[in-house]
Amino acid sequence: MSQSFVHLHCHSHYSLLDGAGPIPKLVTRAKEHGMNALALTDHGNLHGALQFYNTCKANEINPIIGYEAYIAPGSRLEKSGGMRGSNYHLTLLAQNKIGFKNLIKLASAAYLEGFYFKPRIDKELLEKYNEGIICLSGCVSSEFSKIVMRGTDTAEVIKEASDTAGWFRKLFGERYFVEIMNNGLDIQKMQLDGAVDVANKLGLPLVATSDTHYVDQSDAEAQDILLCVNTGKFRTDASRMKMENDQFYLRSPDDMYASFPGLEDACSRSQEIANTVDIDLELGKRHFPSFKIPGEKTADEYLRELCIQGLKERYEGNDEMLLPNGELSEVVMARLDRELGVISRLGFPNYFLIVWDFVVEARKQNIPATARGSGVGAIVCYALYMSHVCPIKYDLLFERFLDENRLEAPDIDIDFDKERRGMVIKYVKDKYGEANVAQIGTFGTLAARAAIKDVGRAMGLPLDMVNEVTGMVPDQLGIKLKAALEQSEEMQAAYNANPDIRELLNLAMKIEGLARNVGTHAAAVVIADEPLTEYVPLCRVSGKEDIITQWSMNDVEAAGLLKMDFLGLRNLTILRNAIDLIKKVRGEDLDILRLPLDDKASFDLLRRGETKGVFQLESGGIRDLLKRMKPDSFLDIIATNALYRPGPLEGGMVDDYIEVKHGRKEAVYKHQVLKDVLEETNGVMVYQEQVMRILNRLGGIPLAKAYTCIKAISKKKESIIQANREQFLIGAQEKGLSKQEATDFWDMIVKFAGYGFNKSHSTAYALVAYQTAYLKAHYPIEFMAALLSGDISGRNFKTKDSLVEHMEDAERMNIEVAPPDVNNSDEEFTVKDGKIVFALSAIKGCGGGAAEAIVAAREKDGPFTDIYDFCERVDHSQCSKAAIETLIKAGAFDNMGGTRAQYAAALDKAIQSGASALADRKSGQKNLFAAVEDTAEAAKSVVLPDVQPWPDKEKLGYEKECLGFYWSSHPLAEYSRKFEMCCSHRTSNLAGVKDKTEVTLGGMVSSIKLAHTRKARPGSTHTKYANFDLEDVDGGIRCIMWPEDFAKMGEQLRPDGVYIVSGRLDRRGNDDEANLIVNELIPIEDVETRYARGVMVRVDEKTHGESTLGTLVEIVRGYPGNCELRLMLVLGDGRQVALRSKKGVDLSPEMRNRVDELLGEGNFELLLRRPANGGVRNSA
Repeated sequence: MSQSFVHLHCHSHYSLLDGAGPIPKLVTRAKEHGMNALALTDHGNLHGALQFYNTCKANEINPIIGYEAYIAPGSRLEKSGGMRGSNYHLTLLAQNKIGFKNLIKLASAAYLEGFYFKPRIDKELLEKYNEGIICLSGCVSSEFSKIVMRGTDTAEVIKEASDTAGWFRKLFGERYFVEIMNNGLDIQKMQLDGAVDVANKLGLPLVATSDTHYVDQSDAEAQDILLCVNTGKFRTDASRMKMENDQFYLRSPDDMYASFPGLEDACSRSQEIANTVDIDLELGKRHFPSFKIPGEKTADEYLRELCIQGLKERYEGNDEMLLPNGELSEVVMARLDRELGVISRLGFPNYFLIVWDFVVEARKQNIPATARGSGVGAIVCYALYMSHVCPIKYDLLFERFLDENRLEAPDIDIDFDKERRGMVIKYVKDKYGEANVAQIGTFGTLAARAAIKDVGRAMGLPLDMVNEVTGMVPDQLGIKLKAALEQSEEMQAAYNANPDIRELLNLAMKIEGLARNVGTHAAAVVIADEPLTEYVPLCRVSGKEDIITQWSMNDVEAAGLLKMDFLGLRNLTILRNAIDLIKKVRGEDLDILRLPLDDKASFDLLRRGETKGVFQLESGGIRDLLKRMKPDSFLDIIATNALYRPGPLEGGMVDDYIEVKHGRKEAVYKHQVLKDVLEETNGVMVYQEQVMRILNRLGGIPLAKAYTCIKAISKKKESIIQANREQFLIGAQEKGLSKQEATDFWDMIVKFAGYGFNKSHSTAYALVAYQTAYLKAHYPIEFMAALLSGDISGRNFKTKDSLVEHMEDAERMNIEVAPPDVNNSDEEFTVKDGKIVFALSAIKGCGGGAAEAIVAAREKDGPFTDIYDFCERVDHSQCSKAAIETLIKAGAFDNMGGTRAQYAAALDKAIQSGASALADRKSGQKNLFAAVEDTAEAAKSVVLPDVQPWPDKEKLGYEKECLGFYWSSHPLAEYSRKFEMCCSHRTSNLAGVKDKTEVTLGGMVSSIKLAHTRKARPGSTHTKYANFDLEDVDGGIRCIMWPEDFAKMGEQLRPDGVYIVSGRLDRRGNDDEANLIVNELIPIEDVETRYARGVMVRVDEKTHGESTLGTLVEIVRGYPGNCELRLMLVLGDGRQVALRSKKGVDLSPEMRNRVDELLGEGNFELLLRRPANGGVRNSA
């Protein structure tokens, strides 16, 4: 029988890139080894503590939560010197619930107070928070170990070791143990000998541990790779940090006893220590903050009062809902009473008051906010201005949001104006206390492609090979490498054929899914009734000041803390900016919540599909759906987003909705209940709420249980589905249906329930969509200016971004956008004199401080007179030389006179002048005679350097670089004649062209992305293909060149190359933004020579004289061939005579050069073939 042993020093993958052990695997292996307990001691953090606790409890393993602390040599507040001497290691284990709470405080203070290279505690904190904690002296990097490794044969070392151990012994008493390890390292053997010697002399108990960093011995290589990723080193680097053997795995008790001969007591003591540990966490107990209620009212009374007040405001002017006597109607009160009753019984009035409070504050600060998700189905949320659609009017169900069987807190997700979301979070922190509020942490994990790239880099493999293997991973969300290997024949072939790739993928599979780093959750905030360190460990993300939880969202909620989602929605920012511009430009105060929901102009815009910039309705596919649907009511908008998903599209539900709506098909209702529920969606089951209604009204299943049934159907939980089936069949037969009819209805529900969309969410977002459509229809200039400002933060100057697309849409709407101008542009897009003025911060490199500094200087002292004046008045610490260079390239100084080349040449001198003037201002001095010179200088115009203007191509290139598009012209303009001759279409007139039509386009290539298909086509070995954008003067189209064609033409493909491209339109999914399947790619420089059918030579009698004709005849006679020769004679009186030669010519470069020498350039014009589709691909 195995002897007892428990691992008390164990790292999981939460020791971020220094541990390769997933927690479930560690716990499972400990159980397989016959252990009844296990400790978790990650480096400096408690990230995995709650997951570890729950996993252990589920596996009947006693969880010992601990961590390997970094302890400062002196005060944690002393932060000087290098990393080497900045900390020691110490192993701390929670013995009970008090010890766990103290670990939380220590781990939090380490980050928030003691961080210096590592999160550090100190002895002062240990004195304060040692209760309930077991202390082991630590690994070879501990203070005690470093002393004993100097040798214990001197009195000085013995005394120093005794003093150090004595301090801990005095503090922890019998909870202090001298830790010894033996993973086969010489340094550990040295520490072990010294530690045993000192422990024996001082009478201190020994405990044997293993420095566990991975689960199985075979994981050693994966751990080594993680260390390389962590340190940025190659595996082959001789001097890098690494573990010297493969003994850092979760060893069995027999292995451990064998490693410590003669020290069996130290091994068995691990079990003795484990037996003293009993951590019983009260998970699920709520620690919500309390909302201070005015007067003597209870939370229930105050919530009811607020709801009634809010509903009276909401229903003002609505006689159905608000009676003439000022009281709410019976329907409203019944709904409100029912909801408040559930909220009260579940103990959540306080929760709703907390959310109401910060939503009210947002309204006071002009911060738009709206609930999303199932909370929109609560009339309480509507009353409290969290949501803005009436749940009674739109038949939204409270039970989809909350019911009495639910124990966890409701989840009201609130979208705020993205730019001002931080103001709301600050308000919450101020109200409940900084210490009680934090954002929630999240972990970046090694996904499939990231794992391949990290492992490949650490292995030192060629980048091309790594990218090629990464490209073999199928484009499937969340796919695992094991599944990728099974699905991709190409990856499987590479795995079998290439040992390097096999090792790469084997290692990548071992580290896939492990935590790589800590980040901040995009929206989640936690609020507690006491300082958060009473419940959850805190930390900071490296390089940031924001305080976040060390636990992820699920763990935070499991600890009983209140989690709120403060989401930032860009479109709410756009709405606010548009309303502000309308007020500024037109003087109108627009209440966005009181728009008429039947506005003709708004629906006309939607029916035309002119919805670029309209919330959730701007993709090509959804614009096509709108044109087909022709919405004429708000209900259609609600349905649009719910229908535009793969299930309804592929299942024919969209077509049914449209055909019934337009009277081309009759809806079939097999029961009156179905007609009552589905009539608003033309007989199509679109929403989850509709399925819930049918289950309830037809099958007698309560609404709350109906939602549980829907979730079970979507997740294929057969036991729940079957139980509900039986109940539905009984209920339906009681309503008069036969068993077969009831079964048919049930089958229909099961089929469509998986497609159902949350109507509450769809309705909330439909309102935002309608609001943006209304503004675009009635206030197009202000709306487009706000929309463009909203695009600034997401700028991508390498590809065509949303700002460029919306600039094109503004042009289509005949809205003029004035160019960037340092004397006219503001930080964001504005409206002046009926035009949108381009924003300074939308220029590359001019965001934030630079644009603000320019506008501030201009507003303070007036317009800039020249570039010298600009550089003297704008602080260079905010607006750098690089920023000014981009302003010049973007044309922002054009209105001052001079050329961009001149401003670029003058910049250094202007900056020097500005720096000198700034220095004088700061010192409060002026140059000698400054008073006299100021007047003279003001009158004198600046003389710019005498340099040549930039060539058009260079000027346009700079515009594209700095603005993301060409402003003054287009580099393709010079090829317009060739495009006209060779192309069948331009991108702007592809909208009406049918799927699979062959077309020929001309343009410039960008955004090339190479990838691999899963497998080669039968009979082929090619898998590499290309995606790229082809841009002409009107717009662009995404192109795909599949492997066979890429093998023939791929070498010719280059960024910024100009081509004639032939191919087939691909309109999958009825998307009007088609792709082009390329089957021919012709560089523009090859078009003339490859596809010329002849030549037209022009001879001018006045310019060339009669004798020239004879010389010309002699030249062409020397190049006989099959191409057509035409002659255009321009006579002295202006008449033109066209002649055609019976003999053909060979269009050689030599002949062309001789003709050009004779007649001059511009008189030799090639005639190109124009095939049936207008292109050149079939011209041979």
